[in-house]
Amino acid sequence: MIQVKVINKGHQPLPAYATEQSAGMDLRANINDAVVLHPMERRLIPTGLHIALPAGYEAQVRPRSGLALKHGITVLNSPGTIDADYRGEIGVLLINLSSEDFVVNDGERIAQMVIARHGQADFTLVEELDVTERGEGGYGHTGVK
Repeated sequence: MIQVKVINKGHQPLPAYATEQSAGMDLRANINDAVVLHPMERRLIPTGLHIALPAGYEAQVRPRSGLALKHGITVLNSPGTIDADYRGEIGVLLINLSSEDFVVNDGERIAQMVIARHGQADFTLVEELDVTERGEGGYGHTGVK
């Protein structure tokens, strides 16, 4: 279990895992008044949470599948990355991809957050790369079946 320090400047409960094997925990809107997202509109929705992650970890903000499927609501910069040295409020950049208005209410579960270990790269300039079976095969090169 990773220890994450948190300050809750809002009035919502802390994020929690829904089940024992959940990868993500829900983030809730921390707003005084409901926010109407019109079709194709994006808004940064505050959560009231500030976190301090251990070095070598990031928090990823991802869409909630139910909101995406049922209402066309997703996280625009998905996954959004929260770096270990960021201390500001966590905001969720929602966008409405549907053709109908969507109302975000206070306390609504609007996204999920996954804590993940990461590494940093040290690039080495070379003249050529090793040969692999895939080679330069890019998008769709393996087909659909």
